[in-house]
Parts: sequence; C-alpha cells; structure tokens
Amino acid sequence: MRVRLPGASKPATAMATAALSLPPLPHRTPPPAAPASSPPHSTSASLKRLCKEGDLRQALRLLTARAPPPREHYGWVLDLVAARRAAAEGRQVHAHALATGSLEEDDDGFLATKLVFMYGRCGRVDDARRLFDGMPARTVFSWNALVGAYLSSGSAVEAVRVFRVMRASAAPGSAPDGCTLASVLKACGVEGDGRCGHEVHGLAVKSGLDKSTLVVNALIGMYARCGMLDSALQVFEWLHDGRDVASWNSVITGCVQNGRTLEALELFRGMQSSGCGMNSYTAVGVLQVCAELALLNLGRELHAALLKCGSEFNIQFNALLVMYAKCGRVDSALRVFRQIDEKDYISWNSMLSCYVQNGLYAEAIGFFGELLHHGFQPDHACVVSLSSTLGHLGWLNNGREVHAYAIKQRLHTDLQVGNTLMDMYIKCDSIECSAKVFESMSIRDHISWTTILACFAQSSRHFEALEMFREVQKQGLKVDSMMIGSILEICRGLKSLSLLKQVHSYALRNGLLDLILKNRLIDIYGDCREVRNSLNIFQTVEKKDIVTWTSMINCCANNGLLNEAVSLFTEMQKTNIEPDSVSLVSILVAIAGLSSLTKGKQVHGFLIRRNFPIEGPIVSSLVDMYSGCGSLNYASKVFYGIKCKDVVLWTAMINATGMHGLGKQAIDIFERMLHTGLTPDYVCFLALLHACSHSKLVDEGKYYLDMMLSKYRLKPWQEHYACVVDILGRSGRTEEAYRFIESMPMEPTSVVWCALLGACRVHKNHDLAVVAANKLLELEPDNPGNYILVSNVFAAMGKWNDVKEVRTRMAELGLRKDPACSWIEIGNNIHTFTARDHSHRDSEAINLKLAEITEKLRKKGYTEDTRFVLHDVSEEEKIDMLHKHSERLAIAFGLISTHPGTPLRIAKNLRVCGDCHEFTKLVSKLFERDIMVRDANRFHHFSGGSCSCGDFW
Repeated sequence: MRVRLPGASKPATAMATAALSLPPLPHRTPPPAAPASSPPHSTSASLKRLCKEGDLRQALRLLTARAPPPREHYGWVLDLVAARRAAAEGRQVHAHALATGSLEEDDDGFLATKLVFMYGRCGRVDDARRLFDGMPARTVFSWNALVGAYLSSGSAVEAVRVFRVMRASAAPGSAPDGCTLASVLKACGVEGDGRCGHEVHGLAVKSGLDKSTLVVNALIGMYARCGMLDSALQVFEWLHDGRDVASWNSVITGCVQNGRTLEALELFRGMQSSGCGMNSYTAVGVLQVCAELALLNLGRELHAALLKCGSEFNIQFNALLVMYAKCGRVDSALRVFRQIDEKDYISWNSMLSCYVQNGLYAEAIGFFGELLHHGFQPDHACVVSLSSTLGHLGWLNNGREVHAYAIKQRLHTDLQVGNTLMDMYIKCDSIECSAKVFESMSIRDHISWTTILACFAQSSRHFEALEMFREVQKQGLKVDSMMIGSILEICRGLKSLSLLKQVHSYALRNGLLDLILKNRLIDIYGDCREVRNSLNIFQTVEKKDIVTWTSMINCCANNGLLNEAVSLFTEMQKTNIEPDSVSLVSILVAIAGLSSLTKGKQVHGFLIRRNFPIEGPIVSSLVDMYSGCGSLNYASKVFYGIKCKDVVLWTAMINATGMHGLGKQAIDIFERMLHTGLTPDYVCFLALLHACSHSKLVDEGKYYLDMMLSKYRLKPWQEHYACVVDILGRSGRTEEAYRFIESMPMEPTSVVWCALLGACRVHKNHDLAVVAANKLLELEPDNPGNYILVSNVFAAMGKWNDVKEVRTRMAELGLRKDPACSWIEIGNNIHTFTARDHSHRDSEAINLKLAEITEKLRKKGYTEDTRFVLHDVSEEEKIDMLHKHSERLAIAFGLISTHPGTPLRIAKNLRVCGDCHEFTKLVSKLFERDIMVRDANRFHHFSGGSCSCGDFW
C-alpha cells in the first residue's frame, strides 16, 4: 500500500493566520450606533454578555460604537481577544484606544496592563515589551503581565530576568505578590532551575506569601519539575489544612513526572479519603498512573466516574485513550476515540500511536488514511508514529515519502522526528540514509548518538562506530548504559578482548553497570572465550534474572563446558526461576553437545508437563538434540508430529539424517520440503551439502550447489564451497577439488583449504597437501587446530623434521591443541576419558577389560594399524598409544557398566582414527552390542562388525 501525504498548498504560518483571522471590519460604512435611548448600563450588559458568549465580532462592533468607551469595556474585550489569541483583533482594539485617547488617560496603567497581557497571550511578546517600556507608571499587575507574556512565549529565562528587574526597581506598588511568585516558580520549573526556585521560596517565606495556596501549589510544581520531589512532598505535607484540588493535582502530577507512580496512586487514594473532589486535571494525572502501571481496572473505574458526571473534555478523552493504549486495549481506545465529537490533533495522534505501540502496523496505515480523509495535516507527532510504523513494516519507499514530506513541511528539524527517521531507515536496512539523517541534524541528543552507534555496530561498521563514540566523549555528552550497550556490540563484532575490558572498566568507573549491561558482558566475554570473566560478573549479580542465567549457560555451552552448562540449568531451577523458551533452547544445545539422551528426555518431559508450545526454535532444538544424542528415531517422531513445519525445522531434519550418514534420505526430505512451497535458505543448502559429503554423493552435491546458484539466486558462502571440496576430496578426486577451488568466484578462506588438506591426507596426495598446508597456515596463523592438521599430514608423509618444525612454531606462539577426549552416559552421569587416562575411579577395571578385549580380538585376527599413530616412536610405543585411545577406554567402561545387549552411545571431540574404527567394528560383533560413536564429523553406527559410514568418513 502506498502512503500518500498531502502537500501544503500554503506556508504553515499563512494557514495558521487564515485559521485565526476574522473577516476585516468595514471601514467606509460605520457600524450602526446603539440607539440613543439605550442607557449605558444596557450597553455594558450587552457587551458583557457577548464577551461571555465568545462573540468577538459583535463585541468589537459594540465596543467601537461608543467613543470613548469605558475602560472596563476595553478590559472585557481584551480578555476575550487574549483567550482567542486573536492578535489582529487585539491590534485593532489597541489602535482604537489610541485614537480615542483612552490610553493617554490611563493614569493607573489598567488599560496598558490589559494590552500587555493580551499581547503576551497572543505570542506577540515584543509588542508587549514595547508597550510595557512606554508605561509611565508600572504596578505589580503590569510586571505580572510581562512576566506572564515571556512565560507564555516559552522564554522562561526572560521571565525570571524580568522578575529580578522588578525586585531591583523597588517602585511603590510593584512589590511581588502571590501571582508574581507563582509565575516565576513556574518559569523555574520549566528551566529546571531548582536553585532559583529555592530563592523564590525563601522570598515567599520572608514576605508571608508562603501561606498562599496559589504560591504553595506553584512551589510543589516547581520542585517536582526540577526533580526535587522530596522537597515538593514536604511543601505539600506542610500545607495540610489549606489543600485544594490544585494542590492534590500538583503533587500527583509531580510524582508521575518523576516516575514514582505508586506514590501518585497512594496520594490519589488520600485525596479521595480527604473528601476533596477531583476535576479533569486530577483524572488526567491518575489516568497517567493507570497507563504507566497498566492498572486497567482502576482506569475503567475513572472512565465510569467521568461518564457519570457527564464530563466531556477532550483532555480527559485523550488521557483515557492513552491509558487504554498502554494497557493493550486497542478496542476500548478506539471506542473512546469514536466518542469524541470534536477530535483534535492530540486525539488523532494518540489513536495512531495506540496502533503502533500495540504492533498493529497495517491498522495504523489504514487509520492514517482516515486521518488524511478528515482533512488533518500530519504534524511532527504523526510523522513520528508513521515513520515508526513504516520501519517495522520495512517499507523503505514509503518511508522516503514521509521523510520528503517532513522536509517540505520543515518538520525534519524536530529532534524526535530526526531520531525516528534514523531508526526507520535502520529497520529498513538503509544504513547510508540513516547516517545522512544524522549528519543533517543540527541538534542531537544522546538518543541520536546512541541510534547512530547502534546503526554502525549492527551493520559491522565497527571502526566508524568507534570514531562516533570518541566524538561523543570529545563533546562532553553524557554516556548512558544504552550507548555502552552499542559499544559492547562493537567489541563482539571485532572480538577485541582489550577493547571489551576498556569498555567494561569505563562502565564500572561511571556507575553504568545495570543488570542489562552485566548480562551482555557475560555474553560477550563468552564470545571472546573469556569464561572466567563471564563467571566473575555472573557471581556479582545479586538478583539474577532468567537472562543472566541463560547468558551464563550459553557462555559455558559455546566454550565446550557442557557439563557446567547443564549444572547451571539445574542450579537455576533450584532458585525458583522458571525457564523460558530461550533458556530451554540453550540447554538443549548443551545436551546435544554432551550427547546425553537421558537429560534430553528429561527436558522434553519438562516441556510437556509445563505445556510449553512445541513449536519454533523449541521443536527445531529438540530435533537437533535427539539427533545429536544418536536417536534419529526420536528426532523423526518429533519432526513428523508437527503439522506446520518451517524451513528451520526441515533444515534440522535434513542435518540430522545427514549426520547419521543417510544422504539419500536427507535429499528425499529436502525434495518434500520443496513440494510444500517453502523456499530453502543458505543454512538449508549447507545442511544438504553436508549430507551429500557424508554419503559420498558427488553428483548430487554438485547438482544442489548449481540449484542454489541458478534457481534460488543464493550466493554460496565459503562453507558451501568447502562442502563440495570435501565431497570431491573424500571421493579421492583431490585434483578436481583443487581445480574447483581455483574456479571459485571469491578468494577461498581457511575452511576451504582445511577440507582439501584433510582429503589429501586420507588419499596421500602429498604435493597438493603441501600447497593446502601453506595456504592454511598463511590464512589462520593463530589457530592451533590448523597446526595439528598440518603436523599430522607431514607425519603421514614421514616428514618428521617438518613435524618438529610445525610443533616448535606452535610452542613459540603459545598455542595448545585441545586434548582428545571421549565420554559415555551411564545412567544419569557422564563419564569422560582422555588418552592414557588413569583418573577414573574404575581405571584399573577399565584397563583390565580393555586388555581382555584386545586379546580376544587378536585371536580373531585383529592387528593394530600403527600408521594412525602420528609420532616418531617405536612400534611398541605406537601400539601402546593406540590401546589407550579415549574411545577405547569409554567402550571398555560401557561394557563393564551395562547389561549384555545394552547399546552404547559414545561421543568424541575429534575424528575417530582408522584403527579405532576397525577396533569398534570388531567389538560390536564379538560382544553383540550396537555401538554408536559421534565424532567431530558425523555418527558411526556399529553393529555386527560393520559401520553405517561404509568406512567413508
């Protein structure tokens, strides 16, 4: 749907004048004079009645019918002009007073004061000042009128300056009264100048005006607006017997302004108990409390009370509308809106904002069309709501229309409009447009800077974001926790531990570390593999929420501390914190890594008992967990039990079958997904290519890479190309794999060369292995896994000097390889083993069992293949090293700890060596056990002396 905005046919100021101006009074034909017989008191009564009814045109006619009219007649008409803010008509009255000589005879300044007041209310503060300066004598009323004029025009500083001049003049009859102090206190509140307000308070006490309810109410309002709520409450308590409805309104509004909504509610209850009746302003204040605290029932009570008393002010309707919007009751808000007879801009904007706040963006667009149909010109609040809506919908072109409209109407200079336009462009992925809006802003607040920082951080423009942050510091702007959050995202993107520690220290020094930032620090330290720092922060959090626990669980799981992640989840449940879907997905990932089927079933049972919806990320994680624990049967049951499957769930099932070596079945699932009308994404194709790789499906792998490019127009990642290299390499076609790498449209990264090097090692293509090894170490010189792989390739080639050189270089760089380890789940416990491990409590029994197994297998013809021991040692030492591989220890422990016939599930962090693979096949046959081993690449299902991988892995 296109959003069309009306162009302004006139400048805004001209339109405003046209709306306020009345047709000019005729000059050539004098207005009919009042009948000569009409007594003066009759004219006075008529003029007073016209002013009361608001008939400015007739009031002006009647005023000018007599020359000169009495001063009070001028006063009545000028009060009406001020109320209407009709500056043109006010100038006519001023001219008439000059023409009739009434202003010259104004000895006590009554008429001049009325004119000053009128000009001030009409926004003509310069005219008010000129008139005031020409007054021969000034009374307190004249001074009050000028102070009020500046205050009405938004010049609170000038209002205070006039007050200081007034005090310094010390003219007779110009001492400040209660009205003066009330106006000046309001000005202090507007400026947030508590110090000046405190001085005025002292003056009120000295002059005895502190007993005036008007002054006391102004003091309450001033202290509240200056953030000194405790002082406001003290003044209110002191007033006690003299409280009126305005006093209660001031203190309730003050509490709302300072975020102390519960106290505001208590005060409202106290107001009711005192018997003081509420007015429309009370209702507005309490409705604000209901909106902030989502007190729908109390809001409804107030609504009913307003209906009973027949109150129909727009200010109340608008407050009701906002209350229902904040409470999520869009239907009730719309009913209130429809009941407003004369809707103003606040009414329309509040209803539009209601739709946006409650995520009803399509409805907001429709409502905006209704707003235009009723002839309302979008103002800055409307542009803010509309921009936010278009950002959430991702409608970039319409967003640009709104931006163009804002520029045409000169609304783009408004700070809130600029900030919202930036956010809209970010949501529409138009980073450059967002940056241009920022550059065009003449005034920027911390929201502007935080938004642009988040914009650059999210779009990986990390160094530009850092420059922006330095600019913030140079300008002396206050850095808040939101801004620190954006800088932390930069640390995450750059994986810069030193920068992360600097930002952490800065936040500590400046007291910015709230719970949200601590949770993010736990996350980001985890991403930087600094688990200890994450744990230190975690332990300092006194009131941990679900996000804190989930962040720490993720940190452990992502850094291989899977047992610790599961322990944390158990500890979290003991603290009576209920897991949410995010924490459950995190723990399912950890359980899949542990290959702990028992724990996985426990979590699945928890989901069922607590009636968690088995959908979205939860169901995909369950499929991943069951397949990762070796139970493809359970994974299939979960998958086929879901009616509405998304691409993520289909991808999880494709990946599950591929990991278990069922490439053909993975392809079948992929084709069935296509028949449902879903479009595969990058990850889906990656899972499919992995499945082809594990099942030696060379032609199929090439076909699906081509489909990805030609049919779906998806530009493959490095990982997609690495899969094809792996497929070709594992099939012995290493030269073809190398030619494929050379034909890639992008420079190959380490993941591609790693796939080729692994294939060269298996198929003994030594020349090509050297090329791949050099490329790998050149691209990732700090990855210990690459050095181990290169070292193993050189060892397989018998190049022991090169092996020694690679390992020496590793030591010089301070790199260490992860030790090989295997683990097995027995009952509800995970038992972990490393090579030549003697730490297990049953170590002696395990080694005896392992010796027994080896002896039996030798009798069946088993001979150790020492080619898989990549160390330059004697044959006896090589045989001994093979016997102590971690998976053999796990198998031996499994055999002595379970009943005959019980399947064994073992996981290993590295690839299973060829000799252990052969050993496990023979064990499965000799002991009649199904043995499932998950290594770093895939699953191996051993049964009856054979493996599901067909000796291809």
